[in-house]
Amino acid sequence: MALADVCGMTDYFQSRDKLVDFESEVHNLTGNFTNNISLALPPIETPRFNELFRDDNTVGKPVKIRFDHGTTTLGFQYQGGVLLAVDSRATGGNFIGSQTMKKIVEINNYLLGTLAGGAADCVYWDRVLSKQCRIYELRNRERISVAAASKLMSNNVYYYKGMGLSMGMMIAGWDKRGPS
Repeated sequence: MALADVCGMTDYFQSRDKLVDFESEVHNLTGNFTNNISLALPPIETPRFNELFRDDNTVGKPVKIRFDHGTTTLGFQYQGGVLLAVDSRATGGNFIGSQTMKKIVEINNYLLGTLAGGAADCVYWDRVLSKQCRIYELRNRERISVAAASKLMSNNVYYYKGMGLSMGMMIAGWDKRGPS
């Protein structure tokens, strides 16, 4: 508490109620450090992202947002396995950031995922899914099925519906029922 003494906050913490309130506030604001699946959200009950991205500019004319680019993702299932194909271009509007973006990621030795959307969202949720699939394997002593991995991802991102999450993922692989 030497820093609190220097800052003159020792009087503030004399009351036990204030200390408990302070600790609770710190925990609420930094809870995402202890649970890495929890994202830090604005401290309001229901953020209104739609109001932030209104369709009118400052003069009152409608703003045209054109999405010229997108990721092409293909997945094929055949008798001997699965085949995934994606483009490799990373864009931000009209800016082409990279021609060699890796959009097929390995979730585990038997599962692959394709990434489409914002790079940060895609990479983050891919890592979360990889971790959860590994935990499933350790708990159940068997590999997770493709359908279960897909459901895990769906359940994880549903919580953030309507909050600007920009991510699409196709999951394919080989499980005990064969390719799917």
